[in-house]
Amino acid sequence: MSQLVHAFAPGRVNLIGEHTDYNDGLALPFAIEDGVTVTATLATGGLIEAIAIDLGERDSFDAASPQPAAGWRAFVRGAAAELRDAGFDVRPARLELSGTVPRGSGLSSSAALEIALCLALLGLAGDEPPEAVALARICSAVEHRWVGAQTGLLDQLASLCGAAGTAVRIDFRSLAIERLPLALGEHRLVVLDSGERHAHAESGYNERRSECARACTALGIDSLRDAEPAAVEELPEPLRRRARHVLSENARVDAAVTALRAGDLDELGRLLDASHASLRDDYAVSTAAVELAVARLRDAGALGARIMGGGFGGSVLALLPPGAAAPAGAVEVRPGAGARLL
Repeated sequence: MSQLVHAFAPGRVNLIGEHTDYNDGLALPFAIEDGVTVTATLATGGLIEAIAIDLGERDSFDAASPQPAAGWRAFVRGAAAELRDAGFDVRPARLELSGTVPRGSGLSSSAALEIALCLALLGLAGDEPPEAVALARICSAVEHRWVGAQTGLLDQLASLCGAAGTAVRIDFRSLAIERLPLALGEHRLVVLDSGERHAHAESGYNERRSECARACTALGIDSLRDAEPAAVEELPEPLRRRARHVLSENARVDAAVTALRAGDLDELGRLLDASHASLRDDYAVSTAAVELAVARLRDAGALGARIMGGGFGGSVLALLPPGAAAPAGAVEVRPGAGARLL
């Protein structure tokens, strides 16, 4: 058991494969260098005190019996509760939370927060963290039960399994994870914040997930991974377009893997554009602010650009060729190491 623990979990960029994780599909994310740090100090008494340094806010609750709360407090209380429900010891503690991932920008600050909290609380109790998939499920339960967002496992697995210089191909049916070198040469990946905040639980994210479930019911299948394209085209709207996006996006993930292995970055850019068109037209998760950000990146010479994350705001990812100047506000992103104790 430790008296003091520092835990870090990175945010992530999803290169391609959006809204596929909760449909047993494929995705190709990578961890980034920015993330969330939680400093945990063992405390006496029965309380967990949490301090969100960036917000200047505090919370305090019974470590043995966390109660529901809103906002960032829901993540802290949920992490303690879900770890306890999974059989881990949760000690009274003082938690200091800080981060470099902008909230609501589509870079998965939520998953980074959940993971850093869980690693810090586990480390403080002297418990070894469970393997990546099991810990990702615990963190996902925090979002489902405490925050109200029915997310999949993409963000958590990307943060936990990331490695410097690599992307990870995740098959969400088998949960097989394959690391792939993300060799871009002089090309750069950049993200541009649209300036429009999103919140999964308050946006159409849960509605899109429900629509996918309804499409499965109509097709008589358990997952859109099993859908036949011809059958999808017979679905009523908007279920037809939702399911069509999932099928086409899965295909784009494997096409992107092929392009990366071949060093064909022009093709990778084309796939980013195709993904955005599908997310905009078939999945309907873009906004006017996002489209403006996409246009700025394309005007700067991007080979491809697309909305990231749950949608309804957030950031846009673009692939810039050598010599192209990123528009003001765009930030280069590089694959970094996964979540860990510092």
